[in-house]
Amino acid sequence: MNIPYHLAADVDNIISKKYGTYGLKKFMGKEYMGVNRTTFLVDENGKIVRIFVKVKPIGHSNEVLEAFGITN
Repeated sequence: MNIPYHLAADVDNIISKKYGTYGLKKFMGKEYMGVNRTTFLVDENGKIVRIFVKVKPIGHSNEVLEAFGITN
């Protein structure tokens, strides 16, 4: 796809557990384990500078751009 960064496949949930994003979820009255949608902003030194929790896909990209100081 020629994207300029690496993607990580976390099939065993090792990364999501370390970041605290894997846990109990609820949908339509049922509980199950899964990855909770979260965005981490990481600076050029690898430091997490902001965490967005319970992310909704619609509009979230604008929220992230604003956090970087970029407006549409």
